[in-house]
Amino acid sequence: MPLQIRDGETILFIGDSITDCGRRDSERPLGNGYVKLFADMLTVREPDKAVTIINKGIGGDTVSGLRSRWTDDALRHKPDWLSILIGINDLHTFLGRVPDAVSPERFREDYENILSRTKDALPDCRILLIDPFYMSRETSASSPRKQPLDLIPEYLKTVHAMSRKYKTRLVKTHQMFQKLLELHELDTFSGGETVHPNLTGHLAIAEAVYSALSRK
Repeated sequence: MPLQIRDGETILFIGDSITDCGRRDSERPLGNGYVKLFADMLTVREPDKAVTIINKGIGGDTVSGLRSRWTDDALRHKPDWLSILIGINDLHTFLGRVPDAVSPERFREDYENILSRTKDALPDCRILLIDPFYMSRETSASSPRKQPLDLIPEYLKTVHAMSRKYKTRLVKTHQMFQKLLELHELDTFSGGETVHPNLTGHLAIAEAVYSALSRK
């Protein structure tokens, strides 16, 4: 099924390091992660379609960081389509009790802010929300991986609620990776850690994004 993005339109991807993937350094301008793979899929599957793809991911960012740069990095480009993947750094700042930590409550407030501003400034922009994910199925309470797994539903709840409220498309990457990890070990989708996907993990995200943007 072809993308709903039409010839001549622009899609902007924004988020943290999972979106960034070197797009500001050696892998300019799209990075070497799911955004680049999405662009490659479009080239191969719909070679006659000219779509402008912009990557505005910044490694380490939180939703509060997006809020602070929203006008400069999102609204000024006037995209026809907008994809947002944010949340895992927010969760880690809260667990680490670092200064300016993003609690679930603040996450909801800042997420609402960027979406309402988008609807006001770009009422015709179509939006895709990608929820944050944590690639582990750890069950032991003594494992440091268990606490993020217990907390992430609070952040997922916000993304899903915002998707319903603002009538966006939605990709549930946390659920996707949890199902994949029932069948394959973690190293299949990452370098052995729980946050940053490898090429296979990024391909899974890119396929999910392509599918979500192809549905009518």
